[in-house]
Amino acid sequence: MNGMPPVPGSQPNLLVIISDEHRPDAMGCAGHPFVRTPNLDALANRGTRFTNAYCASPMCVPTRAALSTGRHVHRDRFWDSATPYDGSVKSWMHNLRDAGIATTSIGKLHFRHGEDDNGFGEEILPMHVVGGVGWAIGLLRDNPPEYDVAAELALQSGRGSSSYTDYDLAITDAAESWLQAPERSEAPWAAFVSLVSPHFPLTAPAAFYDLYADRCFDLTPQSVPDHPEIKAIDAFFDHDRHFTSEHRHAALAAYFGLTSFLDNCIGRIMASLRASGQADNTIILYLSDHGEMLGDKGLWTKQVMYEASAKIPMILSGPGVPENLLCNTAVSHVDLAATAHDCMGLPPAPDGDGTSLMRIAQAPDDPDRTVLSEYHDGGSSTGAFMVRWQDWKYVHYVGMRPQLFDLQADPDENHDLGTSSAANAVAARSEGLKRLQSICDPEAVNGQCFADQAARIETLGGRKACQEAYLFNHTPTPVEQARMAARDDRAV
Repeated sequence: MNGMPPVPGSQPNLLVIISDEHRPDAMGCAGHPFVRTPNLDALANRGTRFTNAYCASPMCVPTRAALSTGRHVHRDRFWDSATPYDGSVKSWMHNLRDAGIATTSIGKLHFRHGEDDNGFGEEILPMHVVGGVGWAIGLLRDNPPEYDVAAELALQSGRGSSSYTDYDLAITDAAESWLQAPERSEAPWAAFVSLVSPHFPLTAPAAFYDLYADRCFDLTPQSVPDHPEIKAIDAFFDHDRHFTSEHRHAALAAYFGLTSFLDNCIGRIMASLRASGQADNTIILYLSDHGEMLGDKGLWTKQVMYEASAKIPMILSGPGVPENLLCNTAVSHVDLAATAHDCMGLPPAPDGDGTSLMRIAQAPDDPDRTVLSEYHDGGSSTGAFMVRWQDWKYVHYVGMRPQLFDLQADPDENHDLGTSSAANAVAARSEGLKRLQSICDPEAVNGQCFADQAARIETLGGRKACQEAYLFNHTPTPVEQARMAARDDRAV
């Protein structure tokens, strides 16, 4: 069954709603046994849910650059959390705005700063990286220093409000006001509404935390997989050792509480869209920038290519979108730019790496389509490149043995076939490498990345300056960054 057609003679609007660190399985419509996400479930019922959607990189800053330009991370070289998008490569937002379409962001962007031309006609409550620099210590991938702020992930877990939930409420208020402003009905528009939940700190408002506070979670610590690069990332962040059983329970209850809090914010935004009279003529895309390991395999947050980290929720709904459909074709963040162009009646950018999700949703499933994710950020000692096709996931580590998973037979990724001598594994590794090399030369990309990062380290004042820069586990909100700037001004 097809979605509602556009209003005759009218160009549809585009509403992109993006969250931060939302696991792909943490939705009722994805089959989760207890998490409550009625608004996302309703959106999926009215549209198409992509069951094999992946991030461009399992880290906020490089992913947000890639979803803006529609190009793989290695092409634009916004590699990491200290090399943020600066508007120098044209984005879909630039192209829509330049075509006369009102293009607005509300909430987190994680670009360099608002003084750059990021493509939006207006940025409302934007969160950019700290000081236009970002997370500088993550650049120190050769002989990384100790990173001793990870304990806060466990220690801050529980019931209550945080600067992030306060920020999400402000973003939601602003989105409601923006959607219902009279001028929204005067011409087509595109809005990028970016919420931060369920990103840590894992502190959930009481009404949402208490939905899960009494649930019996499996609190057994899990072992970190025996792969040298996974061990290196775990050793750098070292999250899990800070978790007692009580912390683990609080973190799980809070994460799912934040997921329901996020869903509530989305419900408010959708209600405002309906109240504005524009719901039938607005294409809505929901997605997240990456997932969250949440203690699986002894790991927390992201940075790795396991499904909980690299896979994302993605739902498309609105005029021309098939309703109540599960699309199993592999898709990724780089498809967003082509989708925005298609929705707004513009030709695709000639140098993009993606395909419109509108076209993918309307076509039969294509199990042979390949998607790429890559990681070149803090904690890693070498570049990681993941390709997904059919039932296979191949992860290439430059200078190290690969990983390989048969996701049909082993959906929990417990059996790494990266060194298996079985004929099907040998063939799949060969095919995975072939597919990766058809996109990029991983060794050359890895060399370019380390060279760029070495230059960036020198620009920022050298290794010592990067190591002593402001340390944080999550980017301060605009309000917090303003306070930091005021303190710095007073100190001067």
